[in-house]
Amino acid sequence: MTARIRPDLDTFPSYVPGRSFPGAHKLASNETTAGPLPSVASAIATAAAGVNRYPDNTNTALRESLAERLRVGVERIAIGCGSVSLCQELVQIAAGPGDEVIFPWRSFEAYPVVTQVAGATPVPVPLTADHAHDLDAMAAAVTDRTRLVFVCNPNNPTGRTLSAAEITSFLDAVPSHVLVALDEAYFEYVRPGTDAGDTIPDGVVLAEGRPNVVVLRTFSKAYGLAGLRVGYAVAAPEIVVALSKVHTPFAVNSVAQSAAIASVAAADELLARTDQVAAERTRMRDALVTAGYEVPESGGNFVWLPLGGKSQAYGDASAEAGVVVRAYGTDGVRITIGDPHENDAFLAFATSTGLELLKS
Repeated sequence: MTARIRPDLDTFPSYVPGRSFPGAHKLASNETTAGPLPSVASAIATAAAGVNRYPDNTNTALRESLAERLRVGVERIAIGCGSVSLCQELVQIAAGPGDEVIFPWRSFEAYPVVTQVAGATPVPVPLTADHAHDLDAMAAAVTDRTRLVFVCNPNNPTGRTLSAAEITSFLDAVPSHVLVALDEAYFEYVRPGTDAGDTIPDGVVLAEGRPNVVVLRTFSKAYGLAGLRVGYAVAAPEIVVALSKVHTPFAVNSVAQSAAIASVAAADELLARTDQVAAERTRMRDALVTAGYEVPESGGNFVWLPLGGKSQAYGDASAEAGVVVRAYGTDGVRITIGDPHENDAFLAFATSTGLELLKS
């Protein structure tokens, strides 16, 4: 007899990571192409010598360094094994069977997964026709069963960015007893103008005076620590305490903590790298638009092609051409901004074989 497991697991969506294969340009996972700074690499090597000891379960030094940089109290910082683990912990502290979790769709693929793992009911709200959050529809979807709302800004995978005014208006419309998570995994890539408006929308600022709002950020993207898995939340102290009660003990290892602390210390140098990504993002989008593609404005380190039913075939053809991108069912294809030569390789495909495929 086999062990009994939850029968509803068969109905759960699975998180699908970006694929890769030897020799290909991997533009599928929104990773940074630059390796750790020397100071960060040194911190990693030093920490590696002490991995026979358990890490600090309270992440005290990292929380203190983040609190100082963000100018918030250390009691407002929670650390997780990537921001995705904090997404799951937020669902765990807020929702259970019979409760609802609202999120835009299409958006970060983990939202429906972590919702169903907790036994809660996912409530996906379709994006607008121009691939942005439909905030009016999301606010209207709130019921007396709603416990948590995810807002992904910039939105992954479409790249659209909400302005500070739009977020503020939405937060005003959501009841104060409903938890709202501002997922800002790509915050460091946003630039003034276009979707974002003249001022970069900063969730930490927008959450001031709103104890129901949690801001999620990560070291995986702009800080280049995707392989070490470190994320953080900025929240009201009572939310941080609640998160600690469902947190897996020692989930953030000592090497990751040390690398993150060194990255905070070198933040200005690391974030300067995002300027090249933003410039390449503009170059990529301009070239694709000129070639005839619809490409929404993006605030992330990626661009989105809404290709509908041809998305998977397009992704497969790109992989055959040596550039691995991320196809999302029948919605579209996301292309990470890589190094210039990698972006050129994708543009060569997109403006030749890719266009021919779409016209066929």
